[in-house]
Amino acid sequence: EVQLVQSGGGLVQAGESLRLSCTASGFTFGSYGIGWFRQAPGKEREGVSCIMEDGSIFYADSVKGRFAISTDDSKNTLYLQMNSLKLDDTAEYFCAADLWGCSSYEAHYWGQGAQVDVSS
Repeated sequence: EVQLVQSGGGLVQAGESLRLSCTASGFTFGSYGIGWFRQAPGKEREGVSCIMEDGSIFYADSVKGRFAISTDDSKNTLYLQMNSLKLDDTAEYFCAADLWGCSSYEAHYWGQGAQVDVSS
């Protein structure tokens, strides 16, 4: 079965960093578009950063220059390095695979979610 298992969420002070991980089983990342989405209470889910199937990389304007998406193909793992975290980054973060977009809900497979809480 296809599974995406996340780790790395938690509580962090504004200005600090966190790294999220997403390990896939049942398929190989290289065969799909992959990425990260987030959803805060009362807000719509939004795409954070994605690597599309053709290799192109997208970042939401709100995280450009602060977040970085990467992969370790040997481990079939996706990462999101989050630097200079802001209060507005507080959300539940989801990794996703088999994308057809990087705006809201455009993926077939989803991780279980990881809560990121940024405090002042």
